[in-house]
Amino acid sequence: MNAVATILHDAYKPGQFPGLIYRLKRPKTALLLFTSGKAICTGSKSVGDVRASIKTVINMLKNGGISVNENPKIMIQNMVAVYDLGSEMNLNLVAISLGLERIEYEPEQFPGLVYRPSDLKVVALLFGSGKVVLTGAKRNEDIDIAIEKLRYELKASGK
Repeated sequence: MNAVATILHDAYKPGQFPGLIYRLKRPKTALLLFTSGKAICTGSKSVGDVRASIKTVINMLKNGGISVNENPKIMIQNMVAVYDLGSEMNLNLVAISLGLERIEYEPEQFPGLVYRPSDLKVVALLFGSGKVVLTGAKRNEDIDIAIEKLRYELKASGK
């Protein structure tokens, strides 16, 4: 891993983190590289940016004399999306209307309401401002479905 750190002009501090963190400016992403050969790309706005980031690092490593798989399998594990419902919400009322079995809401500990729509792996964090953060999706379609389901359930409950 020290050779990789030298090639990428980055510090490898296994006492602080078990991998090397390499930040790219274009596309603006960070790659976490591990001694197992696995890598995690974070911060990307698209799958294309993920591919470009990985290709950049692969080329740097190859040019530095390190043998790497030039066509790694890329798996999307977690997409995060931010959505604005367009109006403020009373989260106490939303919590009751969405059904207490699918929500977590403890405003003393966290200002958002955690909502787990049935039949989806996506989790929605709703804030009083009307902003929603969706996490856990593996495809864009999962996000679209979760947003539509949330909007439908809020409308059906009169919110």
